[in-house]
Amino acid sequence: MKPLLRWVLDSLLPPSCLACDTPVEKEGQFCLGCFKAANFITAPFCRICGVPMPYVMGEECEGCATHKPAFTQARAALRYDETAKRLILPLKYADHTEAVKGLAELMRRPGEALLQTANLLVPVPLHPTRLRARRFNQAALLAIALARLTGRPVAVDALQRTRPTQPLEGFGAARRREELEGAFALSLDSGISGKRVLLIDDVMTSGATANACATALLAGGAARVDVLTAARVSDPRFEQLGLA
Repeated sequence: MKPLLRWVLDSLLPPSCLACDTPVEKEGQFCLGCFKAANFITAPFCRICGVPMPYVMGEECEGCATHKPAFTQARAALRYDETAKRLILPLKYADHTEAVKGLAELMRRPGEALLQTANLLVPVPLHPTRLRARRFNQAALLAIALARLTGRPVAVDALQRTRPTQPLEGFGAARRREELEGAFALSLDSGISGKRVLLIDDVMTSGATANACATALLAGGAARVDVLTAARVSDPRFEQLGLA
């Protein structure tokens, strides 16, 4: 957008906070109140899946120590709390795509090491039926924004969702794996052979979707798969104990 047009638009419609309607200086920023409320993920966290830990409990969480995922590492910018939901849900369900650039900026910091070594960014895909209903894939928009910020190549259609899947909330680990088995496949011209792939999504919950995607990517010849998301759901066991 031309500088003069941007100045006119900002004068008439000043940019607002990513999480609320408070005016801010630049598009894609938090206001001071929301920035203070944002729950950025900091150490300690699992070195593999990135889930926040309430205190140092070893390098790996119990889940990763018991069943190592197909991906090597996963990182996220925010805990998925009410502030994070105000950022992500309007993008996901209300077409608020103006949040994409700001979310990508937030993701770049925790994902810096993974972005530096990645050969290719690949978004978690939506099934075509869901994509038609929603009109865009929020993970793809985040991947494109990160590619613009970092200069890394992105392959939006490298991975495909071959069938619709049920929401995984409330399922145990075994049921999640069963629901996602065979749900992802590579496109014919994916270009991932021998590449270090960084999988991009908006929210990581249990890690089952990321694991299923990583399994498909590795089976298709990827050298390594890591994961970067805007937000990460805390371990519910810690939440129940008031430790999250």
